[in-house]
Amino acid sequence: MAIAETSTAASATSVADFGARPAYQGEAFRALVEWVEEIAALTKPDRIHWVDGSQAENERLLADMVEQGTLIKLNEQWRPNSYLARSDAGDVARLESRTFISSEKEEDAGPTNNWVAPATMRETLTPLFDGSMRGRTMFVVPFSMGKVGGPISQLGVQLTDSPYAVASIEVMTRVGEEVTALIAEGSPWVKTVHSVGAPLADGESDVSWPSNDEKYIVHFPDSLEVWSFGSGYGGNAILAKKCYALRIASVLGRDQGWMAEHMLLIRVISPEGRHYHVAAAFPSACGKTNLAMLRPTIPGWKVETLGDDITWIRPGDDGRLYAINPEAGFFGVAPGTGATTNITAVETLHGNVLFTNVALRDNGDVWWEGLTDEVPEHLIDWQGADWTPDSGRPAAHPNSRFTVSAAQAPSISADWEEAVPLDAILFGGRRATNVPLVVESFGWEHGTFIGATISSERTAAAEGTVGELRRDPFAMMPFCGYNMADYFGHWIEMGGKAERLPAIYQVNWFRKNDDGQIMWPGFGENSRVIEWIVRRLEGKAEAVETPIGRIPAEDGMDLAGLDVPDETMREIFSIDPDSWLAEADLTEEFFDTFGDRVPAALRRELAALRERLQTAKG
Repeated sequence: MAIAETSTAASATSVADFGARPAYQGEAFRALVEWVEEIAALTKPDRIHWVDGSQAENERLLADMVEQGTLIKLNEQWRPNSYLARSDAGDVARLESRTFISSEKEEDAGPTNNWVAPATMRETLTPLFDGSMRGRTMFVVPFSMGKVGGPISQLGVQLTDSPYAVASIEVMTRVGEEVTALIAEGSPWVKTVHSVGAPLADGESDVSWPSNDEKYIVHFPDSLEVWSFGSGYGGNAILAKKCYALRIASVLGRDQGWMAEHMLLIRVISPEGRHYHVAAAFPSACGKTNLAMLRPTIPGWKVETLGDDITWIRPGDDGRLYAINPEAGFFGVAPGTGATTNITAVETLHGNVLFTNVALRDNGDVWWEGLTDEVPEHLIDWQGADWTPDSGRPAAHPNSRFTVSAAQAPSISADWEEAVPLDAILFGGRRATNVPLVVESFGWEHGTFIGATISSERTAAAEGTVGELRRDPFAMMPFCGYNMADYFGHWIEMGGKAERLPAIYQVNWFRKNDDGQIMWPGFGENSRVIEWIVRRLEGKAEAVETPIGRIPAEDGMDLAGLDVPDETMREIFSIDPDSWLAEADLTEEFFDTFGDRVPAALRRELAALRERLQTAKG
């Protein structure tokens, strides 16, 4: 590959010379070099390239992948500087069943994580990684989560033999020599190692999407490492994302007194010009991007995007909690993203995009289900086969993705890389019954209870049956790097680290009537819920207390111009004590899976909920 021309060839057993290695000195940089040498001696790459993050380097990398067949360059007229990747059919999603937390103690991983003892896991991984990069280039990718040098930012280095992963990391993080310089100065960093697990013998031809049927995504929280083998797909290969920014970062947050959350982050601007910052936790593919790029339907209101997926939260010196989006890009689900559902996202994707597993139009542009109301007469589907509307299968994979710079979004805030004071936190998911459109918690501990009891329907972003109801507390079930009951406790503890805490709400855009129809119009109309929340923060909106929390008083929401009958609105906010008591029993069963590690405060909240429900029944 041309990208390797900047690197010096190395033997299979000794990698002593690094082409294009930065010329830093000192103990901290030597530690980085020694680690790279150690991994290279194990994986035996033919070449090593230290990524500098330059545009010229990126252009060579992309051109090499086009030549190799990993990427298809799209029509410059329709989608400039954009590319399409088609993965192997067995490498299309996060693999929760192959994702492990290898803490020293099993109880520290908890019952919701797959656990294997670190020594046992390393015995398994070492033979797999032995020679796994033979015939390939090992890329050394220094990256920053959050702006380089920022007060809430964290550093890492990924070693990978996947140029697709490198190109993706360069969009999703800040990559370059500035990061290496900070590491050389002694800033802490996290080690991440990734191999597609497809070594090449001498003269062997490569495939467009190398991968291995055997897959492991392993986190070592005690040593702050991530090792991923066999998959080239985004969440399994872009280790800065879920692996670092949530699983490892949640451990760092627990130990250092901050929070790593699966949350979008937005700024809401009222007609009076006041700014409010809202973080919201939703499971993947449950409307996060839509809310992150919300275009309010209420005149005078504006929403600016700060982040669409991950939020880190730290206490500030002024007694408030401050938040950042640690990522630099969006790794979004393509199907369902269209002009009628999320016009801002569509506009963001005008160019400079890396698409994965979407369909290819005859004109060299891309398409996926939901992009347009009109379905093309002919496409090349995500597996490279001819497709027509009569084919009886999706043209784009249900979990097909776009990777694009956050700075490119027309809704992005001018100061989106800076920390902002947090005013409100929302929890939500897909619930057809029980959960009203919006509920305000009684306080931080009750809000933590709400977050701990969130359930949602399973989506195509994860393994399992689509539509199956799954527990997803804080939208962190697949992403918490330690025992989730201890994570609940960390939330309770964080309530004592700030004098002015964000208000906490639960929202549900997906409640259905008896005919199975979603009653709330959603999308831009969700701004009406946001408006009520902001007015509550200002003390200007009325609420009614119910057994599960406070809901808008009748006529308390701005519904002007909205064609939703009063009877439907009453149904959207209806609360059935018997159904909620049954749900309380399920919550107790869920809590019991953690034994005595569930915080006493949450047990008290459950008991108080039952008491309020029994009182409501009379």
